Amino acid sequence: MPEKKTRKAAAKDKREGKAPSTQAGEYVHEEIEHIRKGKHGARSPQQAIAIGLSKARRAGIKVPRKKSSKKSSSRKRASAGTSTTSRKRATAKRSTGGDSTAKRASASSRALRREGTRSASKRSLSAHAKRAASKRSASSRSAAAKKAARTKGAHGRSAAAKKAARTRKAS
Repeated sequence: MPEKKTRKAAAKDKREGKAPSTQAGEYVHEEIEHIRKGKHGARSPQQAIAIGLSKARRAGIKVPRKKSSKKSSSRKRASAGTSTTSRKRATAKRSTGGDSTAKRASASSRALRREGTRSASKRSLSAHAKRAASKRSASSRSAAAKKAARTKGAHGRSAAAKKAARTRKAS
């Protein structure tokens, strides 16, 4: 259950017209604080963020799901059909007893308590953010590099590499 101050902060963000990801950030921040205080742990910064986003979704914030890979529409339709049948099978197998939900919930929280708290440290969160940023910019950078390779020629590429080395040395 999210804390009252988190719900209030998210509501304030919504009133101000901020993006759903900003609103969900309040829940992610709360989750990171829980891990730092030792309420429970997480295996990685990604898991801590995922737990926070999950809480936000349950609280009614319309956070978009992770963008899927570039599948063809026919493959998407095929996988959609299989996933619903597998989902039906999975729910049928699950016990429908009264305490089964409580058992699952307590088991997952026990598992989280066994995990470490380092995943929410400033260092690991910073490293995660750097990796995410480099992934986002890598695609455009490689496209630019490919175009430069096509247009420059061997001599031009060599000169550019030397200039880059000088720039790195200077900073």
